[in-house]
Amino acid sequence: MVDAVNELAGKVAIVTGSARNIGRSTAMELARAGASLVINARQSRDLCEEVAQEIKDFGGRALPCVADITDPGAVDQMVAAAIAEFGRIDILVNNAASRNSTPFPELDLETWNNALGVALHGAFLMSRACVPEMIRLGGGAIIGVGGMSSYRGTPERSHIMAAKSGLAALMRGLALDLGKSGITANSVIVGTFDTERAGSSSVVPTFDRNIDIPLGRKGVPQDIADLIRFLVGPGASYISGQTIHCNGAAYCPM
Repeated sequence: MVDAVNELAGKVAIVTGSARNIGRSTAMELARAGASLVINARQSRDLCEEVAQEIKDFGGRALPCVADITDPGAVDQMVAAAIAEFGRIDILVNNAASRNSTPFPELDLETWNNALGVALHGAFLMSRACVPEMIRLGGGAIIGVGGMSSYRGTPERSHIMAAKSGLAALMRGLALDLGKSGITANSVIVGTFDTERAGSSSVVPTFDRNIDIPLGRKGVPQDIADLIRFLVGPGASYISGQTIHCNGAAYCPM
């Protein structure tokens, strides 16, 4: 774990999908670095409150917020609640996603729309709601959390690949349009990690194919949390518009 005490003191962060797994670890890491956190999930109120309480237990500030990020009204209410509670928004981590596997011949429009709705449309709505406050403050940081399947490919994930590819493109677009306002935007691409699926106690890999990992282990959520903490911190103020892979060298783009 990176020692980042007070690096983000005075900052406020929203992490979507932060009730479990990578989102939870990211929220905890940003809180340990001094940021106040908005903990978000679509339905898991108990888990949201649990993560928020953990942050409060070590002296941090956190606001649990159950909201569907595909609903513009719910997004606006969450952002307004964050500003009312903490007075500002500096960091947005677009982590929420739908990760179900469906062979293309069985892929219906509802499943397709859900994948794009959460990962891509939700990130658009969240960014649109948070950017005016970041512009007012003179800067901010936005992260999109993607997956290696969009680059290496995974069977039965065409809808997820499309959504996450779009998310990476959105982050590049935000970097170009918002740089003049001091706002950075980057994508963090997750390799093979063991995560817990919503509604299940089982652990499932974020990338299903058996592949070689030169570093010799699967990732853990803290690996991504440490990377995101760096990217939204003062040491990464000149890093923007980038797609950064965290996969133990399982996939090495040129």
